[in-house]
Amino acid sequence: MTAAPVDAPETGAGAKTDGRRAPLVLRNRAFGAVWLGQVLTQAAVRMFQVGVSWWIVAYAVHDARGLASGLFMAACTLPAVALAPVVAGAVARFAHRSVLRTSAALAGGAAAALAVWAYGGGLPLATVYAAGLALATCQAFFDPCLTTSVPELVDDADIETATGFELSTQSLAGLGGALLGALTVDRAGVAGLAAGCAAAYLAAALLVASARFRTATADGTAAADATDATDATGSTTDTARAAAGPQRRTLRRILGELPYVRRILVCFTTANLFTTAVFVVIPLYTRSVLQGGGGTVALLEASLGTGALVGAFTGTRVPGRPTVAGAYCLGLMALALAVPGLIADRPAVAGSLFVAGWCAGAVSVRFVALFQRLVPTADKPGFFAVMQAVLGASLPVASLVFGTAGDFLSPQTLCLVQGIGLVPAACALALLGSPAVDAGRPAEPVGGAR
Repeated sequence: MTAAPVDAPETGAGAKTDGRRAPLVLRNRAFGAVWLGQVLTQAAVRMFQVGVSWWIVAYAVHDARGLASGLFMAACTLPAVALAPVVAGAVARFAHRSVLRTSAALAGGAAAALAVWAYGGGLPLATVYAAGLALATCQAFFDPCLTTSVPELVDDADIETATGFELSTQSLAGLGGALLGALTVDRAGVAGLAAGCAAAYLAAALLVASARFRTATADGTAAADATDATDATGSTTDTARAAAGPQRRTLRRILGELPYVRRILVCFTTANLFTTAVFVVIPLYTRSVLQGGGGTVALLEASLGTGALVGAFTGTRVPGRPTVAGAYCLGLMALALAVPGLIADRPAVAGSLFVAGWCAGAVSVRFVALFQRLVPTADKPGFFAVMQAVLGASLPVASLVFGTAGDFLSPQTLCLVQGIGLVPAACALALLGSPAVDAGRPAEPVGGAR
């Protein structure tokens, strides 16, 4: 049954014109407000991470730059992994609007406090680390809660559109933040960077607070409009908790019945150890090899992010079974990541990062589609939540390992190590064969597979 609409019947900008409907963010004011809040938070956290990484390498640390930047990136990626069970419990127990609003407001407060401290001078490195950890912790609650709350914001017929809108703009917001991060630090320092992030987070909190959410029902749709359905203790009502449905199976049991999926996850967890190191390598490479500034960091980050965005839209057109296509993409990514280790030319490096980003985006689309077909519907919520945590666990490890290595090896050597490290994962993926054994039937073509 289709849920009741969030807002009044379509009028003005939301009405049909010449048989066409206005974009979802315009005809659904609640979703539009929350979507804009997502754009602001994603841009802010990415801007902070890129900006501080560049500040550490270019201004704050003179010895052990690699270790310092690696520790910072590890701190920024650890909360999403370590707090996954806590986040899942909070999203299930508390009203989603409250979780979104509170996490954005707390992040804004942390960024504002850092801005005030930085304007006063004498900013300790440990304080910046703590701020990065605080922002990443808030974002770890905001992102999965936003994805979960989509059915409370839009009609059932618009869920796929809203999800696609959310995922695509997430990449665009991250790209915009990456462009602004290093440039802001070069011009306004950490104080200006933190002030910009604080404004974005607080604006997001206000936007979320202005949106009307609906109470989710047992069938996954949304009931009539309602404000935060909480009792006196701040938790959701018994009815809302009951709507969560039956207990999900553990990930161990799910993967035990899907060995093909399990092997793919192992391949990509291994590959992530080398691909995600690029976020530590880019600032080191810019300063030591290209002798560039914040503008160069912005160019390289933009090349990587643009490539990933293009790959996300075109990945389904890559021919062949997902494992074969994924193996080719990992092989191409290995070559692309190794190019900066051989050619120290800014346009060549930017082009190679664009190719690497395209491969990452294409691979993600193909395999998420494959998992959607292979994982039973009842197991998907638990599977995808823990899948993100498993893959994300490689981020802090890669940051620390490559950051520490950056104090002993040249950035060009690190680029070669990244490329070489992807080769075994590409080979293992190519040898996996068909998913028919897991599916219990002939494999279905996915995204152009034959």
